[in-house]
Amino acid sequence: MKKIELVSEIDLNALYSWLQHPEAGGIDLFIGSVRNHAHGKSVIKLVFEGYEPMAIYQMNKLADQAIKQWPIKRLLMIHALGSKNIGDPVVVIGVATAHRNDAFEACKFLIDELKNTVPIWKKEHFTDHTVWVNAHP
Repeated sequence: MKKIELVSEIDLNALYSWLQHPEAGGIDLFIGSVRNHAHGKSVIKLVFEGYEPMAIYQMNKLADQAIKQWPIKRLLMIHALGSKNIGDPVVVIGVATAHRNDAFEACKFLIDELKNTVPIWKKEHFTDHTVWVNAHP
């Protein structure tokens, strides 16, 4: 079972509850959040935009690849869009498997590939300027 979503707000407790499965002894939950610095400068906030239909398509494709490669009981890929403040969660990857190594490996694969292939862009807001981190259409 998988859950793939683009959202405006992330509820970590609800996502952890959804991941629980009676056959899963290992749950790996990666949470990416807004930090207060980048490139030696203070960050005020981040803004995320995405090409939503393609992002959901690509996230599903990655999830299906992971499900084929590891014995996954539950999998979620959630990414926030919009303006996010310091400390806000912006991406959550969760994998529930019988054993921890499968959960760790699948989760790492998913976050690495999401960052490399899913059309979601991040704009960093500093005190004196803003910059798109990835190429923006």
